[in-house]
Amino acid sequence: MFMVTVVGIRFKKAGKIYYFDPSDLDIKKDDNVIVETARGIEFGECVIGPKQIKEEQIISPLKVVLRKADEVDIKKHEENISKEKEAFDICTEKIEGHKLVMKLIDVEYTFDNNKVIFYFTADGRVDFRDLVKDLAAVFRTRIELRQIGVRDEAKMIGGLGPCGRPMCCSTFLGDFAPVSIKMAKEQNLSLNPTKISGICGRLMCCLNYEQETYEGIRKRLPKVTSIVETPYGRGEVVGNSVVKEMVKVKIKSKEGEESIIQVPIDEVTIISGGFEGAIDEAQIKIEIAKAVVEADEDVNVIKELFKEN
Repeated sequence: MFMVTVVGIRFKKAGKIYYFDPSDLDIKKDDNVIVETARGIEFGECVIGPKQIKEEQIISPLKVVLRKADEVDIKKHEENISKEKEAFDICTEKIEGHKLVMKLIDVEYTFDNNKVIFYFTADGRVDFRDLVKDLAAVFRTRIELRQIGVRDEAKMIGGLGPCGRPMCCSTFLGDFAPVSIKMAKEQNLSLNPTKISGICGRLMCCLNYEQETYEGIRKRLPKVTSIVETPYGRGEVVGNSVVKEMVKVKIKSKEGEESIIQVPIDEVTIISGGFEGAIDEAQIKIEIAKAVVEADEDVNVIKELFKEN
């Protein structure tokens, strides 16, 4: 199996990591480097030191790191960051002047100044041709306006999540993993949009963190109403706790008295019934319909939240 030596380069904080060929350069983790990308010459940071990976894991052709960044390169990078703030104000004024319904989120200069990229959000399509002409006249370089989604907006702006900590997407998540309402239901969370949505208004990314564990435990949990054998006798399952990995069982004594006890999953044997497993899609639809009726919010907002992220 053919192995390739690569380094992982990141261009933005919590941005996606791209692999490059270090060539004969002595590149270490945390070094600043100059690389050639599809957008032109870029300034990046090495976040993964030289390592070998399988050839099929790279996207060909693998571009080469041009050089390690020197003091001149670092100074130019800092100047670009300063110019981005000025470009943001200018673009905001132009947007207001053209009365365009769009929100400017971020501005980015390529390292070689061959292009300025303006990131914005909008509810629909925006005719920004006149805006591009104005911006090109001011900056005298190539202009690109790129429309982004609400999750990318939150990632760029940053902030505090519902948990009170800095948002995952703006601190360490390089890519957005798919998140679905099914995950919330399988984790026994309320389908109240205010409790399971992040700052971006979409389902919280952290629903994906423990999903694999929940799926594994649910495959071992007996369904409610199942008949099980326990060290305390035979009984009916009346509840489950995925977090505690415990089963609530109603057991009837010889005297006819009923009692509910909690038993670890490993001490339970199913006599009749089945395992919890995955949530049924029909059940999810019923829960969503119920949430739409009960929630004191706009129906379209709720339906948007429950789409696959």
